[in-house]
Amino acid sequence: MIKRYTRKPMGDIWTEENKYRTWLKVEIAACQAMAEAGKIPRSALDVIRAKADFSVDRIDAIEAETRHDVIAFLTSVAEFVGPDSRYIHLGLTSSDVLDTSMACLLKHAGEMILEDCDRLLSAIKTRAFEHKETVMIGRSHGIHAEPITFGLKLAVWYDEMRRNRTRMERAVETISVGKISGAVGTFANISPQVEARVCQILDLKPAPASTQIIQRDRYAEYFTTLAIMASSIEKMAIEIRHLQRTEVLEAEEYFSSGQKGSSSMPHKRNPIGSENLCGLARVIRANALASLENVPLWHERDISHSSVERVIAPDSTILMDYMLNRLTGLIANLLVYPERMKENLNRMKGLVFSQQILLSLAEAGISREDAYQLVQFQAMKVWRENVDFQSLIQSDARISEVLGQEKIKEIFDLNYHLKYINDIFDRVFGS
Repeated sequence: MIKRYTRKPMGDIWTEENKYRTWLKVEIAACQAMAEAGKIPRSALDVIRAKADFSVDRIDAIEAETRHDVIAFLTSVAEFVGPDSRYIHLGLTSSDVLDTSMACLLKHAGEMILEDCDRLLSAIKTRAFEHKETVMIGRSHGIHAEPITFGLKLAVWYDEMRRNRTRMERAVETISVGKISGAVGTFANISPQVEARVCQILDLKPAPASTQIIQRDRYAEYFTTLAIMASSIEKMAIEIRHLQRTEVLEAEEYFSSGQKGSSSMPHKRNPIGSENLCGLARVIRANALASLENVPLWHERDISHSSVERVIAPDSTILMDYMLNRLTGLIANLLVYPERMKENLNRMKGLVFSQQILLSLAEAGISREDAYQLVQFQAMKVWRENVDFQSLIQSDARISEVLGQEKIKEIFDLNYHLKYINDIFDRVFGS
């Protein structure tokens, strides 16, 4: 069983309390930068630092009248600070606070997602090495193809998830920019030096150029990265669903004591975790589309993006946090059935070796077209009559005359397909 870890939930980032607390950090950082630049008295900064606070209920009450969330927030803060509150928000516009604070929130959420990725990667790696030599059939189009190992399947997942982590690192870097540049980004009432200092205090970078807002291509990169990651999670989940099908049953989700799979059928053991992940991936992909549609805004800014982000920012990050952790537990506790894998591997009576026969005939001087026809003729008998493929090949005078019985026996060896598994693992995990 995977160990549980303790951490504040992702949802804490997106509470009203934390949102306003982050706004306040931005406002105080701006006051600090302006005090250091000699634009406001240091005594005022001391008062602001000591007294600045807010009441969520009071903000709600003020906003009900003003219909402006930032004004409501500033009014509540001013009631705590007193006369020196006149130095708060000096030269700023609302989006200076909104976008810079959103960068802080998305950065924090992204860092938590990166931690989740690390735990998932660790779980996949552990199971990959556990099943490095667990032989199973590889499938293409849902049909038996050639042998692989279950560990190799997991190694592919690991490599893909590592790319997702790298993409997420870039997305976090891209989103971690602030702007304190005023109503249309010209710094008319505040200096670029103040912006740079605010961003330094908040561990952000200043946007090289902005309008009234941070440009939404940054957000689109962040949310499409989550969408790609969600699609990778769905890929893994849908594979587990396929492997758990009764006719396959090579692996299945852990079924705990007391768990029930159906209200009517006591025998059911359903892949509910994987199905849940497949469904949630659709939500994150849909949210990514909304983020792309937020990129084109009117002139220096309109407000159409704001309502969208109030939904997709918490929803997508909370869902991704949940999905990564659910998949980590699912893989760590996955029940794997090597004997069933062997049984299924042998269901096609040796057809998985058809390519080696084809290649050997071609190497012996038979044209590829003729070799293909010879092998396919016997392969189709296996499909129709459920007979042993090796026996058919050995009894085919045309094939055995070219290859000989010893060569045919040599071809029907599973190790032929697995000889480079160690090399693949070295490439994925390092030697």
